[in-house]
Amino acid sequence: MKENLPPIDEWIKEQKFETTAEIKVPEKLIDQVIGQDKAVEVVKKAAKQKRHVMLIGDPGTGKSMIARAMTEFLPKEELEDILVYPNPDDPNTPLIRVVPAGKAKEIVKKKKIEAKKKAEQQSSFAMSFVVLIILASIFFAFTSNHPEYALFGILAGIMIYIFLARGAVPHRVELQNVPKILVAHDKDDKPPFVDATAAHSGALLGDVRHDPFQSAGLETPPHQLVEAGAIHRAHKGVLYIDEINTLSLQSQQHLLTAIQEKKFQITGQSERSFGAMVKTEPVPCDFILVSAGNLDALQGMHPALRSRIRGYGYEVYLNSTMDDTDENRKKLIRFVAQEVVKDGRIPHFDKWAVAEVIREAQRRAGKKGKLSLRLRELGGLVRVAGDIAREEGAEVVTAEHVIRAKRIAKSLEHQIADRAIEIRKEYKSFKTEGAEVGVVNGLAVHSADPSLSEYAGLVLPIVAEVTPAGSRSEGRIIATGKLGEIAKESVLNVSAIIKKYMGRDISNHDIHIQFIGTYEGVEGDSASISVITAVISALENVKVRQDTAMTGSLSIRGTVLPVGGVTAKVEAAAEAGIKRVIIPKANLDDVLIDDRYKGKIEIIPVETLKDVLEQALVGDGKEELLRKFSQMKPPKVSGKVELESEKKLVKRG
Repeated sequence: MKENLPPIDEWIKEQKFETTAEIKVPEKLIDQVIGQDKAVEVVKKAAKQKRHVMLIGDPGTGKSMIARAMTEFLPKEELEDILVYPNPDDPNTPLIRVVPAGKAKEIVKKKKIEAKKKAEQQSSFAMSFVVLIILASIFFAFTSNHPEYALFGILAGIMIYIFLARGAVPHRVELQNVPKILVAHDKDDKPPFVDATAAHSGALLGDVRHDPFQSAGLETPPHQLVEAGAIHRAHKGVLYIDEINTLSLQSQQHLLTAIQEKKFQITGQSERSFGAMVKTEPVPCDFILVSAGNLDALQGMHPALRSRIRGYGYEVYLNSTMDDTDENRKKLIRFVAQEVVKDGRIPHFDKWAVAEVIREAQRRAGKKGKLSLRLRELGGLVRVAGDIAREEGAEVVTAEHVIRAKRIAKSLEHQIADRAIEIRKEYKSFKTEGAEVGVVNGLAVHSADPSLSEYAGLVLPIVAEVTPAGSRSEGRIIATGKLGEIAKESVLNVSAIIKKYMGRDISNHDIHIQFIGTYEGVEGDSASISVITAVISALENVKVRQDTAMTGSLSIRGTVLPVGGVTAKVEAAAEAGIKRVIIPKANLDDVLIDDRYKGKIEIIPVETLKDVLEQALVGDGKEELLRKFSQMKPPKVSGKVELESEKKLVKRG
């Protein structure tokens, strides 16, 4: 049940803190997770039972944080070190040894000391041998009366010493006898968290480096070329892979094998490399896999790998919003404190600055009574506001700093949309006053990126024109402007409504619909009421108010349906100088515009197409049209509806 909370400014007054420095930040990472109670419960169970987990949700909702927190529930007593040793029987099959955590470094240190002693002994022998050569050459020079022999002997001795005592031989002996550490821990280390997102096969599965010196005694022992992969470094810990569908199917298959066998051999990943000849014994890789991604991650995922996770683990869909309650608002206060502590360089926030962050969480949720859980984006806002305050030398971040940060920290899409609005205003691509026949100011969102919770609104002029039919058989509705599939379907639906309600035969006319300035294309059905208003205006020669913009989907029965991004669209209209915006009544509670736009624009909620026409049309013919519209019944109308792009495809076929 939703709480009836006061507005943010009133609510924040009652909170018993002055700055976020007074807010206690939980020590455990899992306790810092906000709004994902189900996911937290699941990872606790999964860690205890050592189950794999798939986290699906919008970017920035805490997937990696939850996965990292999972290591807090794994026993550090089980940590192990992994060493690779030379194999005297087959150098290209290095041996693997597992020892308790902290022992690997001790073993390697001991082996290096032994190798060093052996090298020193060899060096001493080399020195003795060189001295013997030099003395012998001097003796021979004096006895044979050839002093140059002494010089040759000294030079030869020096060269032999450099080669034997300080050159390749001791170095090679050390490499041959000393094992290499693949995975090492200190005794107090926590279980590892390894992020293998976007890792190539070698980084994920391990690799054997190419040795450019493969002969003449300069080659590196094969076991020294072995490199552990992420699956091995995550042994007894958590392996995290975001956007797991970006891994090749072969890598996913190998990952599945590693999960099933809990060990995986390391070999060279390039067939043309020397490392392809080397293949170790199976290397332990007993990890918990936390795979993550958006919903589309499921499409490119290996079926067997997903089946393994479903059969032996959990799948969780993360929340993108949470209810706007007293408890959850307090969680956002703690979130701001956490971000300040995590950053370590920005000042703490006063309560009014926190109120602005919470207000932005309401706005980005896109729906009244909700708070956004795209906390990575909110964290970015916190840091920008903190940077502004720090630059000014302020002791705390204030509401003014956050407001300025919101203007600075706009997404690229938002910046592009703002620039497009300015250009269109400069070149008068749309009007904000007067009335025109067949011209409507529609509203859209620019490049709605699923990785961003904040949409960038844009004014989208739509023009309709009625001409005599170009075909003798029937008229057509032709839509241009790089329409996407959903947009095309919405135009088809609009044409059906026109046929149903106009009460006149339109089969002798072609209706042209142009989306102006849609260089990147149009997708979605939120322009439906704009399109039909423009068409009806053109058919009936009734003017449309140009100080009015609109957005809304439309059912084939004339009901106005809700759309997304209404807040961004309303703000874009206000920014463009438009005075009125028509939106679906179902979206009214979703409009949470910035304070600077309040009072600049009137928001008009509508439920039916008739409501839209009443608010948008003006001048002669409006009342007669509305009267006729109320009495109309769907006539039998022949006429082919065809999009210009589809027409071209038909001709090509």
